[in-house]
Amino acid sequence: MQLIYFVLVIIALTVYSLKQHGYQLPLFINNFLNDLLCLPIVLGIITRVIQFLKKDSEFKLPIGFIICLATYYSIYFEYYQPRVNNRYTSDWIDVLLYFIGGFSYFFISRYKTNKKSI
Repeated sequence: MQLIYFVLVIIALTVYSLKQHGYQLPLFINNFLNDLLCLPIVLGIITRVIQFLKKDSEFKLPIGFIICLATYYSIYFEYYQPRVNNRYTSDWIDVLLYFIGGFSYFFISRYKTNKKSI
């Protein structure tokens, strides 16, 4: 599972770096990929920190927390930030991608737990 998170972080950093250096990327990658990867990466980090602090390697974030974080990101980055900073634009597809990423994280982390117990 750590390899998956490492790969996701490398992909997100690569996309960000290429965009910063003016490379022309395909539309989906340029506009949406990092929004899709954002919550799985953030949730993975939060999970690892809590596991470390609680000394509980089996700790999993509850679905309610994941939904709240996806809602927060949606409101903050797609409603609030576009109103106060011209760099941001509001896009309902990004909201959908935050939730897809969050639910993907939830199901993949649960699949890993269920598979381990078999």
